[in-house]
Amino acid sequence: MRIGIAGAGAFGSALAVTLAQAGREVTLWARDAEAVDRMRATRRAERLPEIDLPVQIDPVSDLSTLFACDTILLALPAQATRGFVAEHAQALSGKVLVACAKGIDLTTLTGQTAIIAEAVPSATPALLTGPSFAADIARGLPTALTLGCADEACGAALQHALSTPSLRLYRTADVIGAELGGALKNVIAIACGACIGAGLGDSARAALMTRGFAEMQRLAGALGARPETLMGLSGFGDLVLTCSSELSRNYRYGLALGRGAAFDSHTTVEGAATARAVTDLAAARGLDLPISAVTARMVAGDLTPLQALDALINRPLKEERE
Repeated sequence: MRIGIAGAGAFGSALAVTLAQAGREVTLWARDAEAVDRMRATRRAERLPEIDLPVQIDPVSDLSTLFACDTILLALPAQATRGFVAEHAQALSGKVLVACAKGIDLTTLTGQTAIIAEAVPSATPALLTGPSFAADIARGLPTALTLGCADEACGAALQHALSTPSLRLYRTADVIGAELGGALKNVIAIACGACIGAGLGDSARAALMTRGFAEMQRLAGALGARPETLMGLSGFGDLVLTCSSELSRNYRYGLALGRGAAFDSHTTVEGAATARAVTDLAAARGLDLPISAVTARMVAGDLTPLQALDALINRPLKEERE
């Protein structure tokens, strides 16, 4: 099986490297033809400059080569997925499409697999998510991810095809839960980064992670997810990783907010858009998600981190289970 990967950013390139090192043939597509030429000449990806690209990876800018693959991993920014699959729906017909982004689409307020299913009804949508940094995957460090697929036979086949000696995949049919866990934790990671950036301390961060996880469970449950899914890699596991490491773009973005510092506008921060989407989803369902709400307002520039803390800490007292 030749596996196609749409998107040669850090995560797409890292997946290509670990799959190629396990003997898989991989087509790695990037939009920028000049960047592809450099990859082919240097055997290095721009977002992973210290990692050699194995010979099993074929970097291309020609979409027809990508679309020749039956299984395609969509390693695109979450807000770009809808446009890509809609534009190329005919070429993607009948394929297995594995979403790798962690975010909620701002226009449709749906996750990545729902976007795929709507744009390409004949495709089989799946999801790859969980606690991982691209550099760790590319370096062959042990990593475990969640593979979500409602089609159990396809999910089992993908689990074997995409697992490697250093990348272990756990399978679930609860695609909604896996998807929401990966998306919602980014919002809490921004809040935690802002907390540390503003000098509020590790105890405050622990409180945000815990109460933020409760919000994740609340919204995911309202949207049909199984509670136990959020306790797994794609929920709790990813939350722990992204709320505690500066390798997380969402956490670094939060740090910058907390410090009042500039942040690279070219860096994709999935949690910024997802925070806005979560606010709309919560309002439509009458859900109280205070951490997500103040995070969305911080991202919009309507609250400073200290004002956000004040809004949270002065809320009415309640039982922890609420």
